[in-house]
Amino acid sequence: MNIDTNNMTRTAWATVALLWPVALLNYLDRQMLATMGLSIKADIVELQSAECYGQLMAVFMWVYAVCSPLGGLIADRLNRKWLIVASLGIWSLVTLLMGHVHGFQQLYWLRAIMGVSEAFYIPAGLALIADYHRGPTRSLAVGIHMSGIYMGQALGGVGGWVAQDISWRAAFSACGIAGVAYAFVLMLFLREKAHDAAAPVTAPADGAADKPAGGSVQWLGFLILLLCFSLPSMPGWAVKNWLPTLLQDRFLLDQKTSGLWATMIYAGAAFCGVLIGGRLSDLWSKRRVRGRTWASGIGLLLTVPALIGMGLAPSLPLALAATALYGLGFGMFDANNMPILCQVTSARFRATGYGVLNFAGIGAGAFLTPLLGRLKDHGVPLATGFAVCAAPALLAAILMFWLRPTTRDHGTPESTPKEN
Repeated sequence: MNIDTNNMTRTAWATVALLWPVALLNYLDRQMLATMGLSIKADIVELQSAECYGQLMAVFMWVYAVCSPLGGLIADRLNRKWLIVASLGIWSLVTLLMGHVHGFQQLYWLRAIMGVSEAFYIPAGLALIADYHRGPTRSLAVGIHMSGIYMGQALGGVGGWVAQDISWRAAFSACGIAGVAYAFVLMLFLREKAHDAAAPVTAPADGAADKPAGGSVQWLGFLILLLCFSLPSMPGWAVKNWLPTLLQDRFLLDQKTSGLWATMIYAGAAFCGVLIGGRLSDLWSKRRVRGRTWASGIGLLLTVPALIGMGLAPSLPLALAATALYGLGFGMFDANNMPILCQVTSARFRATGYGVLNFAGIGAGAFLTPLLGRLKDHGVPLATGFAVCAAPALLAAILMFWLRPTTRDHGTPESTPKEN
């Protein structure tokens, strides 16, 4: 391997390392609301209605969903480094301000602004990582980055402890200050990469060369992936937003305990899932073009019995075991969405494509989140809603196994690499 290749490899992995804390803060800042709910409701009485609380969570999701395609479109046309820096700085400032609100309307509009600013990060960050990692490290690199997201969710559980024993305002303020400070670190060390450079990818071992990509988007594959992304997003957001409340209702846990169990178990398992799913996907993709879709489909299948167990398990240990299974499966699925998108979309449209996926997925979650709250207010337990969510997860798994990409890197010619 020559010096230029060594330098590029180091830069590629340094990019993942630099963006990992950003992914952590991206989810920590939004997740804390779900785990600090009881403390915030004590100060802001309007949130004592489950439907109103669901609307507060949903406004972030709707704004995030609508702005995600715009964020991706801009990321495909402007410098992604500075877009990431601006996104982190703005949502961190908003998080800081959330620690100083005194009414529902203030909190509502700050959540909306957070949705705008956070929508610009994920498409830009994942597209930048995908450009640096072409070939057999792509899913692992994305998986490592996504593990930061799940670490942020896990630390969100600590927010419930901080809110109960110290102050929910202190939790928001501390995270906001940390994010603003880290934006200056990215200014100094993060590097942009032009997304027209191509690297060779290992030729398939199933006896036939990959078909050359035609056009910028393989539309049928993209539409199937869109469904595969949006359907499991409904239970995905239900778990993120309502699992602590489910544990409080069914097993009479307090805020601190429910927040820690819900986020630590789910996010810890998902942390392992993205790493396992990323590595497994990279290994399979060396031998079969559909290796990434297989790894993703297996992950989705694991979430089906897990959702039923989370809703209907008769004891806390069984519910937590189902939560761990769900996290493992969803993590395997989550690690492969951008790598599969790279198989159906060329490099110059990947941030836009992921923004569209986010729009569909989060829009589906934004529809379900307040619906579960409304049903809860009318006597339908969250447990029933969780169990019913297994149906869209199963349909997504079937579609993922049906998806048949024809190339490992759409728009990039593939060849057999020379031995080093």
